[in-house]
Amino acid sequence: MERSLKEALKLRRSYYAVSNKSLISDEEIENIVKFAVKHVPSAFNSQSTRLVLLLGEQHRKFWDIVKETLRKIVSAEAFKATETKVDTSFKAGYGTVLFFEDRTIVEGLQKAFPLYHEKFPIWSQHTSAMHQLAVWAMLEDAGFGASLQHYNPLVDKAVMAEWKLPENWELVAQMPFGVPLQEPGQKEFNPIEERVRVFK
Repeated sequence: MERSLKEALKLRRSYYAVSNKSLISDEEIENIVKFAVKHVPSAFNSQSTRLVLLLGEQHRKFWDIVKETLRKIVSAEAFKATETKVDTSFKAGYGTVLFFEDRTIVEGLQKAFPLYHEKFPIWSQHTSAMHQLAVWAMLEDAGFGASLQHYNPLVDKAVMAEWKLPENWELVAQMPFGVPLQEPGQKEFNPIEERVRVFK
């Protein structure tokens, strides 16, 4: 749809009811992910973000891993609600983007710039957050609804093993997406005057 950046940010919302349909080709989805990785900024141009795009059976496999991991640690009674949530809100979608940060790059920067040693892990998270927002806004612009989930570190070992990912990649977040089945709820905003101060 090619909305303006302001429009894309305004319209980006969390969608928990999505279908396994897509309005664009898989190649176009790949291009969204690759565009974000190439053009989103990072501290010290570290380029530490790593993304994994899961589509089709691979997408569903991820959410099965989430369910089986939670089944082992949640009571049987509580798991029923968890399973329903995963199946209807996340697994039911078209795909999932996994967001990682490369610890080797972060550690290398810590050694190269010891004055900022404690800051690089924080800046790495900032970098990941910018990638998350960029992908989210572009997916929304393409007609998808998405949400951001955090089942890490519970699923980390199983995910790394299943897709044979480098052990220095640290899972940060998961973004399931699909064509929305319903509109998101009303969003409330705290007074902007309490959140922004301007000095002239």
